[in-house]
Amino acid sequence: MKFLAALGEQLSTGLRRSREYLAAELAAVLRPERPIDESLYTELEEILVAADLGAPLAADFTNRAREEVMFGTVTRADQLRPLFRRFLGDILVPAAQPLDLDHRPAVVLMLGVNGSGKTTTCAKLAAALTRSEKQVLLAAADTFRAAAIEQLEAWGDRIGVEVVRQEPGSDPAAVVFDAVKAATARNLDALIIDTAGRLHTKSNLMMELAKLKRVIERQLPGAPHESLMVLDAPTGQNGFAQARMFNEAIGLSGVVLTKLDGTAKGGIVVRIARELRLPIKLVGVGEKVEDLGPFDPQRFIDALVPAA
Repeated sequence: MKFLAALGEQLSTGLRRSREYLAAELAAVLRPERPIDESLYTELEEILVAADLGAPLAADFTNRAREEVMFGTVTRADQLRPLFRRFLGDILVPAAQPLDLDHRPAVVLMLGVNGSGKTTTCAKLAAALTRSEKQVLLAAADTFRAAAIEQLEAWGDRIGVEVVRQEPGSDPAAVVFDAVKAATARNLDALIIDTAGRLHTKSNLMMELAKLKRVIERQLPGAPHESLMVLDAPTGQNGFAQARMFNEAIGLSGVVLTKLDGTAKGGIVVRIARELRLPIKLVGVGEKVEDLGPFDPQRFIDALVPAA
């Protein structure tokens, strides 16, 4: 994804909260002179659960630690830190996958609950593609949330990208139909669709989103090429539940992690990659239009659990 710049220092800053917690707790527990016993394993597991890695993953790591100790490859408590970094790499490296934009038009369906940064992420991605001289169209298919259309239009004006829209309260499927038709007729590079995260009617959100996906598929077989869950990192375990729900109902191609701005609980990324087997495609670290980048697992691990 050469059209997106790598995030270095911003990512480290964004994961500060998780890193500081893990650094202090791991340093206290993994002292070189401390015996490796059951009390250490218990404390270590509790630390990882508190870091939003989830109980199953924490248990998996402590079991791996026991094996390494049993085989003699780990003999001191402080050697468990590099072991943990390798453990994270085994999970996160396969999860780092680029966006599938090798289509014309490439259709990206942005999904997620209200407040996750979905609309802003649509604009950031559109801006990045535009900077790389791609022709992009935005679609305001969140017709239910107050000011959602206006918000996307304001972004469109700012970044120089046209927005397909209808009146508030109109059928989102009609917006999507018009947008796919326009993007196909003009032979554009990409269509990015903003969707609802909550409905003001009695209809089921997942049914509504599945309907949008069917409308896209009927017009353009094989699309959408990306169905991305935009996940607000500070929500922690609630974010995991959201991702699982959307994946089961809609079928996700990956996750965009947003709001890595210093309050984030970074451990949730590992749980999503491991338990849901979902690629982590993009990360957002702020409100500026440039604050979106590809997921780099090694940078993420370094920002979450430094080598020393």
